Amino acid sequence: MLVTEHLKKTFNPGTINEKTAIQDVSLALKDGDFVTVIGGNGAGKSTLLNLISGLYLPDKGRIIIDDHAIEKMSEHHRSRYIGRVFQDPMMGTCAEMTIEENLAMALRRGKRRNLCWGISEKERRFFKKQLAMLDLGLEDRLTTKVGLLSGGQRQAITLLMATMMLEPEAEESVEENLLFALYRGKRPFYHRHLTKKDITRLQWTGTDLKTIKKTKVKDLDDVDKNKLEKVMSQLSQPALLLLDEHTAALDPKTAKKVLEITNQLVTTNRLTTIMITHNMRDALAYGNRLWMMDHGQLILDIEGAKKSNLEVQDLMKLFENSLALSDRMLLS
Repeated sequence: MLVTEHLKKTFNPGTINEKTAIQDVSLALKDGDFVTVIGGNGAGKSTLLNLISGLYLPDKGRIIIDDHAIEKMSEHHRSRYIGRVFQDPMMGTCAEMTIEENLAMALRRGKRRNLCWGISEKERRFFKKQLAMLDLGLEDRLTTKVGLLSGGQRQAITLLMATMMLEPEAEESVEENLLFALYRGKRPFYHRHLTKKDITRLQWTGTDLKTIKKTKVKDLDDVDKNKLEKVMSQLSQPALLLLDEHTAALDPKTAKKVLEITNQLVTTNRLTTIMITHNMRDALAYGNRLWMMDHGQLILDIEGAKKSNLEVQDLMKLFENSLALSDRMLLS
């Protein structure tokens, strides 16, 4: 899934302001891992996410996602693998664009632009279904400019933009659904059927795709329907979701709502996720794994039942000999 090998990043090397932010960090995530990350200010948490996402390039070390080495890849090229939500609700969306326009941009993340129609009715149906999951009443406001929304609403939309997963439409054929997933809703005017290249990309196994591609999804047997759902989700969802204190700028009530939405999206879709938080209770309440960072190093990795049985007091005792906890963490 995600592997980093001996990552190192130093800012302003050779100057009086030299700062080693990440030093020799090696880690491995399994598919479906939901990791919460805590540590004091300057521990290297955000820098680690910035290295993974491509905002910074490492001085040394490797970053591998799904067997693809990405450490030399630009940030926008990594977007095909990575979804990210920032601390500032204003960073993940364009205020002057409507909700549906923001979602359309996210849907086509990592895809080349081409001459095609604008947002289709099929896309609008998909966006409404996705927005309804947020339970914020936004599914009826597709044409509202995002700048008119509250911070919590914008952050929820940003989260949705980072995690959108396509699902088959029962009344459409297998071919129509796969084309929609392959080209994220947009394809050239002349592209109306699956090509040999498309079929090769799909890596379809089991029933011969040629024999069922014209079949409506509602008429498929359970095996082929499950296969179609799996292929479409793999084509659309990010390989890795990065959450950089994405509730820190929200009021407590809104932050709780956004965390609930986060947990629902991550667990339902089994998204591999790294979430930075300064709230120790949230770090223990969410996810199956917990990392602690200090001075650019990963000093603690707890998962499974061991993490589930921890309480805040236990966590503080584990750190008291290796880390001076910040006031922000102690008061959370």
